[in-house]
Parts: sequence; C-alpha cells; structure tokens
Amino acid sequence: MIKHVLAATAALALLVPAAANAELAQGTAAPDFTTMGALAGKQMKVNLKELLKKGPVVLYFYPKAFTSGCTMEAHAFAEATADFAKAGATVLGMSNDDLPTLQKFSTAECRDKFAVATATKDVIKAYDVSLKVAGISSGLTKRTSYVISKTGKIVLVHSDMDYKDHVKLTLEAVQKLKKG
Repeated sequence: MIKHVLAATAALALLVPAAANAELAQGTAAPDFTTMGALAGKQMKVNLKELLKKGPVVLYFYPKAFTSGCTMEAHAFAEATADFAKAGATVLGMSNDDLPTLQKFSTAECRDKFAVATATKDVIKAYDVSLKVAGISSGLTKRTSYVISKTGKIVLVHSDMDYKDHVKLTLEAVQKLKKG
C-alpha cells in the first residue's frame, strides 16, 4: 500500500507545475561527474569534463522516462539537436532511471539524437535537483536545465516542472555563448 501511495504522490508531483529553484547559481563551477548513459540504445560512459572539451553542455534533468512531460521534452530537444550542434553545444538528459530504461528512452523518445544518462544520488545532490514531495525526496529529479560553458561555469539555470521553455531558453543561452 505504501508503494502505491508513494507512486501516486510522485505522479501528482509530475502533474502539478511548481516553481522549483535550483541552488546552483549562474557563474558557479559545474560539479564534474562520470556515469553511465545511452545514445541510440547503446551504453556509454559519460563524463562532464570530456563533454566540455567539445564545447558547452546543456545538462537537463527530467523526473522520469516515458512520462508525458518528459517524453514531450525529449522530443523537443531531439527536434532542436541540429540547432544545438550549430551553436557547438552537446545536449545531455539525466534522470535516476536505470540504464536499460535509458537505452530504450534514448531511441524511442530522444530519437537517437542525444545521450541520456543515469543521475546518481551524488549527481542529484551536487546539482540540487532532488524532487521533493511534502519536503521528502521522491528519488526523482526536478525538471532543471543547466547550460555549462566550455570553461565549466554555469551560465544558465532554468528550473520549472513545465517542460515547454527548457529547449528555447537553453538554445538561446548557447547561441549567446557562440556569439561571445
């Protein structure tokens, strides 16, 4: 019964838009991490410092793969992948889903366009993206997007459970970085 109550509470938290501000501020150094992820269904090791060698990184956290908002957000990022690439940016989605789920999500919803990775407890804590329900961690992540410059500094933080502005705002930020 408790499992059902927690599942219902978590589902409700995903449906109710909330203004959830991330603690990491613009201008601070993005915490480095290494974790496992998937691109086009294939497992891969993901390291932030390695990604930053190529250019800015759009690191977006989403609560749960295959839920409606997270699916729509993944579709939106997939559709904008070419625009992010033109701006020199890499997109990486993160949630606390297990690797087999992320492998399926990377193909079905991310449309093989960008990688998704497992947000470990340490990553969730470092980026302050724990989704809390009634003050208690649900184990899920808040919908929060960070744009991280090639130097490792956070240049944009957007935390909103409504997925709709995440792609637009992060794309504007990386385009601004490209212009200098």
